[in-house]
Amino acid sequence: MLRIKLLAILLLAAFASRAQEVPKASPITVAQDGSGTYRTVQEAVNAVPDQSQKPVTIFIKKGTYREKLVVPTLKIRLTLVGESKDNTVITFDDHSGTNGINTYTSHSVLVQANDFSAENITFENTAGYTAGQAVALHVEGDRCAFKNCRVVGNQDILFLAADNRRQYFKDCYIEGTTDFIFGSSTAVFERCTIKSKKNSFITAASTPPEQEFGFVFLNCKLIADTALAKKVYLGRPWRPHAKVVYLNTEMGGHITPAGWENWKNPENEKTAYFVEYHSTGPGANPKARVAWSHQLTAKEAKRYTIKTIFAAKEPWNPAK
Repeated sequence: MLRIKLLAILLLAAFASRAQEVPKASPITVAQDGSGTYRTVQEAVNAVPDQSQKPVTIFIKKGTYREKLVVPTLKIRLTLVGESKDNTVITFDDHSGTNGINTYTSHSVLVQANDFSAENITFENTAGYTAGQAVALHVEGDRCAFKNCRVVGNQDILFLAADNRRQYFKDCYIEGTTDFIFGSSTAVFERCTIKSKKNSFITAASTPPEQEFGFVFLNCKLIADTALAKKVYLGRPWRPHAKVVYLNTEMGGHITPAGWENWKNPENEKTAYFVEYHSTGPGANPKARVAWSHQLTAKEAKRYTIKTIFAAKEPWNPAK
């Protein structure tokens, strides 16, 4: 009997040893040349289990993927990782005013799911300089993080669309023309480069009145196409209670001295909360800013931490 027990123990140990040698499953791979699991990003997203309790990663090889990609609500805990920030591109060219398309449906990529993240990917809308609203990335999910990504296009390219939702952008590059970062979410941009391509407005926040934070830029850099963008505003209020804050941000000379605009409605000056702290560079001009904007004190600025900004509902700290 003892020999049988010893044999069973040895067999179990052997099986355990072999199990440890089995390599972990590789992530789902997208490749246009057929060398991956799928040829399109949408096929890969569709294949992910709904409401997955474990994180799922899709690796996307270099290529220009012309897709109108949707990450549905049930595809939670999903991460897209590109092979190259500059050469892994998801693109489309829809824009408002054509074939029934409007701002809400013009996206190249729509993220409806919570706990989504993306790294090393370009989100692009190629509708053109004069096309009007043409969203590259439309985010409705909560707790969505984008790191080392590019969001490029022209008007209204980054739509952070939903009240009481939180998004985080770190080390990203964002370029556009008019109101190209807009919406009602709470969003933090950390160490991002923001490029203006014409005389216009960077942000158009529509923060709901009960929401404590809107768009917060931390240690960012504002640059411009110097031939076409020589008078750019930090933002204007799409809705009356818009909230936008720039902290420790380097501002190029294209930022107009007034800094902010009221969307041709003086009533917005009573409710919009447009704020700066320690802006630097030729575009930093606190004494010339519109009287209804604010300059924080060092004590007030300490409140703007990622932990505090994203503390609404359950805590979330994507910067860990």
